[in-house]
Amino acid sequence: MTKIIGLTGGIGSGKTTIANYFQSFGIPVYIADDAARKIMQSAAIIEVIKKVFGNSIFENEVLNREKLAEIVFNDPERLKELNKIVHPAVKRDFDQWLLEHEAAPYIIYEAAILFESGSYKNCDLIISITAPVELRIQRVMERDNTTRELVLKRINSQWTDQQRISKSDFVIENISIDTIKVEILKILKILKIK
Repeated sequence: MTKIIGLTGGIGSGKTTIANYFQSFGIPVYIADDAARKIMQSAAIIEVIKKVFGNSIFENEVLNREKLAEIVFNDPERLKELNKIVHPAVKRDFDQWLLEHEAAPYIIYEAAILFESGSYKNCDLIISITAPVELRIQRVMERDNTTRELVLKRINSQWTDQQRISKSDFVIENISIDTIKVEILKILKILKIK
């Protein structure tokens, strides 16, 4: 049976870079945030989001993700409401994807809020990625062309590194590409993948 390796870390920790490196070894990778983005464009989900959050977050029938983010990252209750809409749909999408990869001995399930969403319960092993907060802030500001204040709100809406580490099997500190490659190779050897 396919083992699910959860890969998590706070925003800007470098999860996707590390997921891509695992993928280079032939391990299938599911990126929950990408799936959620796609799912949030489906007609059924858009209708529910409109009902819950109103039309003001849409421009020409297109969801304005920045406006939605501003609402949910300023109000934990509103974030919970959004998660109740999106998480079950991502779970269904992942279950379907997993069926397509059931021949693989391991898959990587990459999710920023692996613990917060409860998805960690489906994982056989968990890898947490950490990085210094200032480095994470800088990465996200550059990647998303956003402000420090918005990045901090997102960081504060997620579990801390310590909370994630306490429930993880492996921890990779993402400071340099060389360091993470060494750590990943160690994990692959333990899992007997390489």
